[in-house]
Amino acid sequence: MDFTADSLLSRAAQVLGPKAGALVREMEDALRRDVPELWEDPDVLTSQNIAEHVATVLFALEHGPDRSLLEPPDADAEHARRLARHGKPVTAMLRAFRLGQGVVVARLLEEMPRLTSDPELISAAAGKLIGIATEYVDRTSERGVIAFQEERDRRLRWRLSVVNEASTRIGTTLDIARTLQELADLATEQFADLVTVDLLDSVLREPGTPAGGGPRALRRIAQKSAAGDSPEPTTEPRQLITYLLGSPPDRALATGRSARYDADASALIGLTGASPTTAEPGLAAGARRIHSTLVIPLRARGTTLGVAQFFRHRGTKPFDDGDLLFVQDIVARTAVAVDHALRFTQMRTAALALQRSLLPQRAPGHSAVEVARRYVPVDAELGVGGDWYDVIPLSGARVALVVGDVVGHGIQAAATMGRLRTAVRTLADIDLPPDELLTHLDDVVIRLSAETTATPDGQGTDPAEEGGGSARAGEGPAGGGGGPAGDGDGPNRGGDGDIGATCLYAVYDPVCRRCTLARAGHVLPAMVSRDGAVDILDLPPGPPLGLGGLPFEAAEVDLPDGSLLALYTDGLLVAHDRDVESGLAKLRHVLARTSVSLEATCDTVLDALLPARPDDDVALLLARTNGLGDRQVITWELEADPAAVSRARSSVSEQLTAWGLDELGFTAELVVSELVTNALRYGRPPIRLRLINDSTLLCEVSDDSNTTPHLRRARVFDEGGRGLLLVAQIARRWGTRHARRGKTVWAELDDGAGLPTPASL
Repeated sequence: MDFTADSLLSRAAQVLGPKAGALVREMEDALRRDVPELWEDPDVLTSQNIAEHVATVLFALEHGPDRSLLEPPDADAEHARRLARHGKPVTAMLRAFRLGQGVVVARLLEEMPRLTSDPELISAAAGKLIGIATEYVDRTSERGVIAFQEERDRRLRWRLSVVNEASTRIGTTLDIARTLQELADLATEQFADLVTVDLLDSVLREPGTPAGGGPRALRRIAQKSAAGDSPEPTTEPRQLITYLLGSPPDRALATGRSARYDADASALIGLTGASPTTAEPGLAAGARRIHSTLVIPLRARGTTLGVAQFFRHRGTKPFDDGDLLFVQDIVARTAVAVDHALRFTQMRTAALALQRSLLPQRAPGHSAVEVARRYVPVDAELGVGGDWYDVIPLSGARVALVVGDVVGHGIQAAATMGRLRTAVRTLADIDLPPDELLTHLDDVVIRLSAETTATPDGQGTDPAEEGGGSARAGEGPAGGGGGPAGDGDGPNRGGDGDIGATCLYAVYDPVCRRCTLARAGHVLPAMVSRDGAVDILDLPPGPPLGLGGLPFEAAEVDLPDGSLLALYTDGLLVAHDRDVESGLAKLRHVLARTSVSLEATCDTVLDALLPARPDDDVALLLARTNGLGDRQVITWELEADPAAVSRARSSVSEQLTAWGLDELGFTAELVVSELVTNALRYGRPPIRLRLINDSTLLCEVSDDSNTTPHLRRARVFDEGGRGLLLVAQIARRWGTRHARRGKTVWAELDDGAGLPTPASL
């Protein structure tokens, strides 16, 4: 039989057709041996796919040289896409095509010598066969590579979109649990059937603490199972768990490296074990459906914070290396957000501790006033700011009420506030009048501002050179810092180094029922009389603290018993929808409806004036006055005569008996004797002795001299110098306060007063 090259090829393909099954098996064996990665996933390459290629080639060779018959199967492109989805390299597909080409060509060449003995014809047919086979493989490879590339690009775009979505959905707050739950929610929506996230317990307790050796205690913070038949974990949120030593989560925590596992059910039970002896029951029950897992540690700033696990069950394809890298990126972003939240939590804890130490924790009990106070920081999460209040007991049964406002918010403002509050208490302890106290406090702020703006070489910087400004005392009925109640934004909101503050300092004397007030750029206080009438006290304006060179003035106001004095910062009045005048009008309306309880009044005021998110810190101090009765205070005018000392002792003894304080008689007579003697020897008339029967017994001796007595220790043979030392040993407290004319030396006695030991004198 005469053959041409084409007819010989056709006849060889026709003879090989009945043996196609064996040819497919041979090709499959070769592919399993040389390209095993294609057989790891059953839907990437199958025997059916090989048979389709073999049938296409044999059919085209058998029916002539029409190249249109050499079209690859339509399903081939889908197999290439599956290859990309499973993360297999495209080179594996190309190698498979070449191996298949070799097997088919070899079998056809074996058939040709059986059909003809003409070597030239066989050579010609072989050359044509190789050309046709190469063309088919090239065409098939080209279509496969295009489909592979399209699928890979599509998956890359999807991964980028998920990463972009993660950047907007994860870490929306500084709440650790919410951040990790956002990770779990996103993962189960996009690429996982089950997610668990655990943090090291040591990190939660002390952020920045590295995990020690041995089993690591973790807390389950977040978990999520996709809808359907996905296994459900039974570990409760915040539950303490410990993974098996050497388990994948434990290895991830120890090494800080991520890993991908394709495990069977028995391995997964160990993988998800919640303790060294017990696997997690919910996962153990559904572990046989789980076939792929990603275990990724959460690391930030070189510290391992915890571990996240992502599971897939039988209904979805396993994770690949591309998935591992992609999920690692999302987990790394989450770890940074968690680290920020941990650092914020640490900072907030420190800030709250600072704030607690700077503000009075409880209002001191004082007979002159009943007080209630509130502090509302603008940063409710951080919980600190620059506003403050204080209630300071003074000599003579008086009490000082203070409200202040430091520029800014946060820890820096709180630290400055603490320094100013300490300065106010120190200045109040030496009984300075309100206007003088603010003058000294102004100097303190100037010095603090100079320290803050100082450069490393000790030279200060000019605030004007840094774009800073300084507040100026303004004009207006309700404020001294610009506008009706200051400038609405508080004092000196200018330069970076400047420290600005406002302050209102009031001293209430329950004996004369009079209050002396002075302000430094602060909003005016309100006074509510017993009949409910509300007045905004008209105090002389004063500049904000820190300007220097400007005077402060005080004003006196009579406060009958039961009057309510309201002190506050401008954050209570000013809001985005109202100015100071509107705030004052609203405050007057609210205070006119005050209740008997000061605590309830505080809540009512804040609820009525503060928006849901205040624009500034708020400090509120309410004080209801209680004057001392005539029977609680007695005063004697003393002559400048040494005999007045004995008469003073007798008068004090009689008065203490009338008050039922005989147990204090001896010590009170001794203190009065020393104080009166001191006034007679070193002071100037007129000399006055006053006793105040309050929670303690107050003894006061006043004269017109401004000479301050000093405590000293007398030598062994000195005849004098022991009087004040004796008073200091007997009295609970003692001190000197100055007035416009003269001074008052006072001593406070209580039941614990007694004679000192000789050694102490």
